[in-house]
Amino acid sequence: MPQHGRSYKVSLINPNEVDAIFPHVVKHLKRAVVYADGELETEDFLPMLLDGEMQLWVAVGNGECVAAMITQIIPFPRKKILRVIALGGRGMKDWYQHIDMVENFAIEMGCTELEAWTKRGLLRVLRDWKMTHIVIRKDLKGRLH
Repeated sequence: MPQHGRSYKVSLINPNEVDAIFPHVVKHLKRAVVYADGELETEDFLPMLLDGEMQLWVAVGNGECVAAMITQIIPFPRKKILRVIALGGRGMKDWYQHIDMVENFAIEMGCTELEAWTKRGLLRVLRDWKMTHIVIRKDLKGRLH
Protein backbone atom coordinates (compact mmCIF):
# COMPACT_ATOMS: atom_id res chain seq x y z
CA MET A 1 0.00 0.00 0.00
CA PRO A 2 1.37 3.44 -0.85
CA GLN A 3 2.29 5.54 2.19
CA HIS A 4 1.10 9.07 2.97
CA GLY A 5 -1.70 8.90 0.40
CA ARG A 6 0.70 8.63 -2.52
CA SER A 7 -0.31 6.83 -5.65
CA TYR A 8 2.57 5.35 -7.64
CA LYS A 9 2.89 4.48 -11.30
CA VAL A 10 5.76 2.60 -12.96
CA SER A 11 6.36 3.21 -16.66
CA LEU A 12 8.69 1.96 -19.37
CA ILE A 13 10.02 4.98 -21.24
CA ASN A 14 10.03 4.84 -25.02
CA PRO A 15 13.55 5.37 -26.43
CA ASN A 16 12.20 8.42 -28.32
CA GLU A 17 11.29 10.02 -24.97
CA VAL A 18 14.49 9.22 -23.09
CA ASP A 19 16.18 12.57 -23.87
CA ALA A 20 13.31 14.45 -22.21
CA ILE A 21 13.08 12.16 -19.16
CA PHE A 22 16.77 11.47 -18.52
CA PRO A 23 17.54 14.76 -16.71
CA HIS A 24 14.79 13.89 -14.20
CA VAL A 25 16.28 10.48 -13.35
CA VAL A 26 20.00 11.28 -13.27
CA LYS A 27 20.01 11.85 -9.50
CA HIS A 28 18.47 8.42 -8.90
CA LEU A 29 20.85 6.66 -11.28
CA LYS A 30 23.86 8.37 -9.70
CA ARG A 31 22.92 6.69 -6.43
CA ALA A 32 23.05 3.33 -8.21
CA VAL A 33 26.31 3.72 -10.14
CA VAL A 34 28.18 4.34 -6.90
CA TYR A 35 28.12 0.53 -6.65
CA ALA A 36 29.14 -0.10 -10.29
CA ASP A 37 32.80 -0.50 -9.32
CA GLY A 38 33.97 1.79 -12.12
CA GLU A 39 32.21 -0.16 -14.88
CA LEU A 40 30.09 2.80 -15.97
CA GLU A 41 28.93 6.28 -15.09
CA THR A 42 25.44 7.71 -15.33
CA GLU A 43 26.06 9.39 -18.69
CA ASP A 44 27.10 6.02 -20.19
CA PHE A 45 23.48 4.86 -20.07
CA LEU A 46 22.11 7.51 -22.40
CA PRO A 47 23.36 6.19 -25.79
CA MET A 48 22.27 2.64 -24.92
CA LEU A 49 18.83 3.86 -23.82
CA LEU A 50 18.41 5.94 -26.96
CA ASP A 51 19.21 3.01 -29.26
CA GLY A 52 16.98 0.62 -27.30
CA GLU A 53 19.85 -1.60 -26.11
CA MET A 54 18.78 -0.81 -22.54
CA GLN A 55 15.40 0.16 -21.11
CA LEU A 56 14.53 3.01 -18.75
CA TRP A 57 11.79 2.52 -16.17
CA VAL A 58 10.55 5.26 -13.85
CA ALA A 59 8.41 5.25 -10.73
CA VAL A 60 6.32 8.38 -10.31
CA GLY A 61 4.33 9.39 -7.24
CA ASN A 62 2.17 12.53 -7.13
CA GLY A 63 3.84 13.86 -10.27
CA GLU A 64 7.37 13.37 -8.95
CA CYS A 65 9.90 10.86 -10.26
CA VAL A 66 10.88 8.91 -7.13
CA ALA A 67 12.96 6.12 -8.68
CA ALA A 68 14.58 4.95 -11.90
CA MET A 69 15.68 1.56 -13.14
CA ILE A 70 17.70 0.47 -16.16
CA THR A 71 17.29 -3.01 -17.60
CA GLN A 72 18.95 -4.90 -20.44
CA ILE A 73 17.96 -8.06 -22.24
CA ILE A 74 20.83 -10.56 -22.05
CA PRO A 75 20.67 -13.43 -24.56
CA PHE A 76 22.36 -16.70 -23.68
CA PRO A 77 22.50 -19.76 -25.94
CA ARG A 78 19.71 -21.50 -23.98
CA LYS A 79 17.70 -18.65 -22.49
CA LYS A 80 17.21 -14.89 -22.30
CA ILE A 81 17.11 -12.89 -19.10
CA LEU A 82 16.15 -9.33 -18.26
CA ARG A 83 18.97 -7.93 -16.13
CA VAL A 84 18.50 -4.96 -13.81
CA ILE A 85 21.60 -2.87 -14.50
CA ALA A 86 20.85 0.03 -12.16
CA LEU A 87 18.15 0.86 -9.65
CA GLY A 88 18.07 4.04 -7.61
CA GLY A 89 15.57 6.20 -5.80
CA ARG A 90 13.31 5.94 -2.83
CA GLY A 91 9.98 4.43 -1.81
CA MET A 92 10.64 0.99 -3.28
CA LYS A 93 8.33 -0.69 -0.81
CA ASP A 94 5.55 1.54 -2.14
CA TRP A 95 6.04 1.14 -5.90
CA TYR A 96 7.48 -2.40 -6.00
CA GLN A 97 3.90 -3.70 -6.24
CA HIS A 98 4.10 -2.69 -9.93
CA ILE A 99 7.04 -5.01 -10.69
CA ASP A 100 4.65 -7.21 -12.66
CA MET A 101 4.90 -4.62 -15.45
CA VAL A 102 8.62 -5.36 -15.68
CA GLU A 103 7.98 -9.10 -15.48
CA ASN A 104 5.36 -8.88 -18.25
CA PHE A 105 7.80 -6.93 -20.44
CA ALA A 106 10.44 -9.60 -19.86
CA ILE A 107 8.02 -12.35 -20.85
CA GLU A 108 6.95 -10.44 -23.98
CA MET A 109 10.63 -10.17 -24.95
CA GLY A 110 11.09 -13.93 -24.56
CA CYS A 111 12.95 -13.76 -21.25
CA THR A 112 12.50 -16.53 -18.73
CA GLU A 113 14.10 -14.77 -15.72
CA LEU A 114 14.81 -11.43 -14.11
CA GLU A 115 18.32 -10.89 -12.76
CA ALA A 116 19.96 -8.16 -10.69
CA TRP A 117 23.54 -7.78 -9.55
CA THR A 118 22.93 -6.01 -6.30
CA LYS A 119 23.94 -5.54 -2.72
CA ARG A 120 22.86 -8.34 -0.41
CA GLY A 121 20.53 -6.04 1.55
CA LEU A 122 18.12 -5.69 -1.37
CA LEU A 123 17.17 -9.35 -0.88
CA ARG A 124 15.26 -8.29 2.24
CA VAL A 125 12.95 -6.20 0.04
CA LEU A 126 12.86 -8.59 -2.94
CA ARG A 127 11.45 -11.51 -0.99
CA ASP A 128 10.38 -13.50 -4.05
CA TRP A 129 13.91 -13.38 -5.53
CA LYS A 130 16.72 -15.76 -4.59
CA MET A 131 20.50 -15.45 -4.50
CA THR A 132 21.97 -17.71 -7.17
CA HIS A 133 25.65 -16.79 -7.10
CA ILE A 134 28.20 -14.28 -5.87
CA VAL A 135 30.42 -12.14 -8.10
CA ILE A 136 34.04 -11.76 -7.01
CA ARG A 137 36.76 -9.66 -8.64
CA LYS A 138 40.49 -9.21 -8.62
CA ASP A 139 41.89 -5.80 -9.58
CA LEU A 140 44.61 -6.01 -12.26
CA LYS A 141 45.11 -2.28 -12.93
CA GLY A 142 48.48 -2.37 -11.13
CA ARG A 143 49.73 -4.92 -13.68
CA LEU A 144 48.81 -2.84 -16.74
CA HIS A 145 51.70 -1.29 -18.66
